[in-house]
Amino acid sequence: MLMSRNSLLFPQLAIALLLIFGQLPLKAQTVAPATDDRPTQAADAAAEVTGKSESSESTTADQKDIADPKDKVKGRYVRVKRDKDGEPLAMETAVIRFHPAAKKAEPVIVDLVGAVHVGEKSYYDELNRRFKKYDVVLYELVAPEGTRVPREGRPASAHPVSAVQNGMQSMLELAHQLDCVDYTRDNFVHADMSPEEFAKSMKDRGESFMQMFFRMMGHGIAEQSRDPQRSQDRQLLAAMFAKDRALRLKRIMAEQFESLEDQTGVFEGPEGSTVITERNGKAFERLREQLDAGKKKIAVFYGAGHLPDMEERLSRDFGMQRVRVQWIPAWSLTSPEKP
Repeated sequence: MLMSRNSLLFPQLAIALLLIFGQLPLKAQTVAPATDDRPTQAADAAAEVTGKSESSESTTADQKDIADPKDKVKGRYVRVKRDKDGEPLAMETAVIRFHPAAKKAEPVIVDLVGAVHVGEKSYYDELNRRFKKYDVVLYELVAPEGTRVPREGRPASAHPVSAVQNGMQSMLELAHQLDCVDYTRDNFVHADMSPEEFAKSMKDRGESFMQMFFRMMGHGIAEQSRDPQRSQDRQLLAAMFAKDRALRLKRIMAEQFESLEDQTGVFEGPEGSTVITERNGKAFERLREQLDAGKKKIAVFYGAGHLPDMEERLSRDFGMQRVRVQWIPAWSLTSPEKP
């Protein structure tokens, strides 16, 4: 019975911890912005092989991407890429570009860059390469104003969310976002709540992590009641004891992530939530400030679970529309033995 209850909750916990919650909260640790502008390891390797610098667009992922027409419609922020036989190849996250709906002499670009908080190192290398091209990168991190994650890795945190994320990172044999993304660059701007703001909002709304836990459990039970075939007890049990445990678990979780908007709705009541609504509001205060300061190319780098609400805000409050979606592989879902 215990396994059954755990399996009901597992997908919801995975989505919350990997696509909604960042590291929270962190103690204050401020470091000076980086002064060097060395390319990431991925760009270094590409330059070595091709003899071209990272500015050479012929080798970049952005130029190779071809937008899928259905991606112009709101609703997809994480997807599983499959081969012609339907076998999963990779879980990918979206980079969604927005332009003002009204034509302007000087176009403004806002990209929503959906993140998964543990992923392949190559995923974060690609994000680092892309982030160099923006005037500003607004990033999530429930931490005091001025906090920067140092290059040598994230500060220690005793928060339960961090502890579970660390466990999942190890179990899935992946890297953690805060260990790989270069937050010390001059164009990175903190755009999230402080721990004090977060705690006050939770208290004012009558929210708690335990309440969220029970909401997720209730959602899982309801899902299984509607479709008993969706129970993953056997799959999870088999995956936990398999030699390729990490691969099997990633495949199970990736399938759930595709229904992102339905899953993240568990956290949102009629008045929204601190975890999504209030944090997104803080991020978009910073976005408004940067636009007012004349910045023309801005990335909003947040967990993919935040993107449905963010897209609504860009349309409603900023008069912007989705014009393009690109996809970045976050998890490999193929066996290392396969080509």
